[in-house]
Amino acid sequence: MKNLVVLTGAGISAESGIPTFRDAGGLWEGYRVEEVASPEGWRRNPGLVLDFYNQRRKKALEVQPNRGHAILAELESFFRVNVITQNVDNLHERAGSTRVLHLHGSLFESRSTVDESLVYPIQGWELKLGDRCEKGSQLRPNIVWFGELVPLIEEASHLVSKADLFLVVGTSLLVYPAAGLIHYAGYDVPKFLVDPKIPDVSSITNLTFIEDKASTGLEKLKSTLIELA
Repeated sequence: MKNLVVLTGAGISAESGIPTFRDAGGLWEGYRVEEVASPEGWRRNPGLVLDFYNQRRKKALEVQPNRGHAILAELESFFRVNVITQNVDNLHERAGSTRVLHLHGSLFESRSTVDESLVYPIQGWELKLGDRCEKGSQLRPNIVWFGELVPLIEEASHLVSKADLFLVVGTSLLVYPAAGLIHYAGYDVPKFLVDPKIPDVSSITNLTFIEDKASTGLEKLKSTLIELA
């Protein structure tokens, strides 16, 4: 089977009803990003940060995967599909994708604040002040916040470098380092970009644009991809 590597962004989750940061003018549910998605915000007010992610987690449990998520799962019948997602929800997994790399972490995991290797699943939607790791420290969301390193970027780069086809869905390609992953795909590798707003990627070779939202754009593209399998 050929390797199909897919990079997904907020656009695919937005169709399921999960609001995006950029579409809200730099605000998430009324909060500046520095307040709820940065190490400084955590140090200032961990209760606020926990509550913010609790609400996002609750929302993520209420929504359903959309047709875009489903098509990517269906493509596993034709390709070895690796999904690299910038999203922290679990909609890809719920749709049936079996190889999902969460670049920016997962809403449904917590981690120790003294030992990053201690990661725990979150049951339900609440993570509270007083919830501690086995070393006694407060648990925080296992999310890569602004200003933090992206630990899985090397693994993602390696996956893209081995791709026979590379697909970008629902992302503006403005957020680095994820935006730079497209440059790891081989010169001759067919590349496809599905998004309502096509970014400036004029330097990328062998690239096909589908100027559409994730669900309908992938529906249009599916037969083309299968032919390349």
